[in-house]
Amino acid sequence: MRLISARAPRTLSMIALIGLAGSAVPAASGDTRYEIDYTVSFLPDEKAADVAMEVRPDTGRAKRFTFTMDPALYTDIEGDGGITVEGNRVAWTVPEEGGHFRYRYGPIDHRRNGAGYDARITADWTILRGDDLFPTGSVLLSKGADSRTRLHFQLPEEWTMVDTGFGRIGHSDSFVVTNPETRFDRPVGWIIAGRVGNRFERIAGVELSVAAPKGSAMHRSDILTFCNWILPEIQRAFDEMPNKILITGADDPMWRGALSGPNSIYLHSGRPLISGNNTSTLVHELVHIVTGIRDEEGYDWIPEGLAEFYAVELLHRSGGMTDERYGKVRDFMQEWSADIETLRARNSTGPRTARAVLFFQELDAEIRARTDEDKDLDDVVRLLMHERRVDADDLREASESVAGDELETFRSPLLR
Repeated sequence: MRLISARAPRTLSMIALIGLAGSAVPAASGDTRYEIDYTVSFLPDEKAADVAMEVRPDTGRAKRFTFTMDPALYTDIEGDGGITVEGNRVAWTVPEEGGHFRYRYGPIDHRRNGAGYDARITADWTILRGDDLFPTGSVLLSKGADSRTRLHFQLPEEWTMVDTGFGRIGHSDSFVVTNPETRFDRPVGWIIAGRVGNRFERIAGVELSVAAPKGSAMHRSDILTFCNWILPEIQRAFDEMPNKILITGADDPMWRGALSGPNSIYLHSGRPLISGNNTSTLVHELVHIVTGIRDEEGYDWIPEGLAEFYAVELLHRSGGMTDERYGKVRDFMQEWSADIETLRARNSTGPRTARAVLFFQELDAEIRARTDEDKDLDDVVRLLMHERRVDADDLREASESVAGDELETFRSPLLR
């Protein structure tokens, strides 16, 4: 075990910025709160970022944070109060009056499965996930305390903007971080910063931002137009919508795929809005964001199958797919998934996800038939959205609650 002594702040300007932003968001009356302000300084030449975390007591306080920090990625750890390091575990005891915790994260560049980059920093821009920049952790709190968290950025001189999946504070490079599921609001999701082009519009109650490096082939206006068409359908299906969604991406050598995070999506600039098999990667990832449904271990087919079901279903409902083409998509999925004998697996991809789509189509049809078209799979998903992590029993209970009776679909051997 190593004991790290307290040190002076790395830069006075960083801490001054945190202090000035401290009153940006008023606490709700009667809430028990403690304050967190993160400040990120990107360092393109070092392929890294400096992160400062200031914690202050309010009507409540944070007493100790315990982070998981790989020493190959998180270095120069320092702070006020007591810090101990044991392997990947870093514990910070916060002074009673509050204090600062600082570290460097890098290298930012990371290739996904040895292919393209899913995180990268250049002289002109960076795209990365807050999930990596801000380590996972737990916190010991005074009774009932909840964090009020803001995220600030100090950009290199020629960088023009930064965006995240969180709401911006005015016209600043600062954001309000919220996560109602935890008392420690960690700034997860995609982040883009640099010399960046942006398109913005409010659609179906969502603040939609499409951002990519200037000069990239990202079709920002096409994506915005597509979302003007599909987001109202998503709202009709699920009722609840996030306040903001960021869609970001770039050209090669970035990873040629798509990946959603909280209120944000990475989409390679070369990905089509509608694929050759008539599904939509973008709709698939939007469904993940809006529903927030995750799997219990072994049940990845549920969130993946639902996302792909709606990637087809919502295009059909919106008039973007004829009945004939909808039938051809079903035929293709039946052929592709013919060898699948069970839906259960650690990861659901390709044929297994296609078979899950067919399962959900059958479930949707049976619920409609049992309720004289009064209910459908949308009603089931709305219930599961409050569960978040689901397995087959959760799916069955929600479905039979909506249908008002046992359902034959759940007798399928695919569920064994």
